[in-house]
Amino acid sequence: MTISDAPQERDAVLTVRPALTDEALNELFGASWPDHRPVSFAPVLARSLVWVAAHRDGRLIGYVNVAGDGGVHAFVLDTTVHPDARRQGLGVRLVRAAADEARARGASWLHVDHEADLESFYAQCGFRPTTAGLMRL
Repeated sequence: MTISDAPQERDAVLTVRPALTDEALNELFGASWPDHRPVSFAPVLARSLVWVAAHRDGRLIGYVNVAGDGGVHAFVLDTTVHPDARRQGLGVRLVRAAADEARARGASWLHVDHEADLESFYAQCGFRPTTAGLMRL
C-alpha cells in the first residue's frame, strides 16, 4: 500500500510492507551506518508486524521496522534515512506512518529505544519519555 502524504511530487513515496531486497536494504544501511555489515533481512521482515519504506526516483532512501509482541505492544526498530535525504522530515513521516500502521494492526503501545541525541527527533514523532529498563546481553 502506498501512502500518498507527500506534499510535492519530488518528495519520497512511502509504501507499507513493500518487497525489499537485501541489496537495497544493505545499500541504505551501508550509507547510513558506518559499521554496517551486509546481512539477510528476510528473517527480520518475516517476524515484523509492519515496515514502511521510502523511495525517491526508484531508490530506497528510508526505512523503519515495527516488531510486535503478538498483543498490544509494538517496537520501532531500525529507523534509517539515507544521509542525502536527512533533515527534510522524512524520518518523522516514516515513523508516524509506521505508528498508524501498527495501530491499524492492533497495537496500543509503541515503544522505541534511542540514544539521547535522538530525543528531539522521537518527540517530533509523538513519543514521550518514560522510565524503562535495559539489560545488555
